Amino acid sequence: MAFGQPSGPPATARQLRDLTALVEAAGHTGFRDARGPLGLTQRQAGGRFTRDEAEALIAHLEADAEAGAGERGAGGDGDDGQVPPAPGAPVAPRRTAPGAQGAPGARAATLADQLRRVPEELLVDELRRRGWALIPPSLAN
Repeated sequence: MAFGQPSGPPATARQLRDLTALVEAAGHTGFRDARGPLGLTQRQAGGRFTRDEAEALIAHLEADAEAGAGERGAGGDGDDGQVPPAPGAPVAPRRTAPGAQGAPGARAATLADQLRRVPEELLVDELRRRGWALIPPSLAN
């Protein structure tokens, strides 16, 4: 097998459609944007997956979405001891408004409006999960 070549049949169109929807639901604009957080290879960031890779990534994203919904609903205690995702491990998907696939500027405006309504604690938790270090505004001065 040549370097960088897939080791199996290519993913089906349905698998790619599902993966695209899950990646966008996770807050990414596409596979290239999600390459680092999801640990995708360069080939995968270009949208080229084998059937097995696509199946595994779909299952993991869906499991994270179910687990993430349960954690957010439980009113967590703000525990910061989260382990960063392993390479290739997808992040928990985020829901987007139906039909929010308009123009890029319109989508950004819609997302900005949605973010304004998200409680600070959830934003902080999400940014920390993505590897950001945060300083509260009262301590930043």
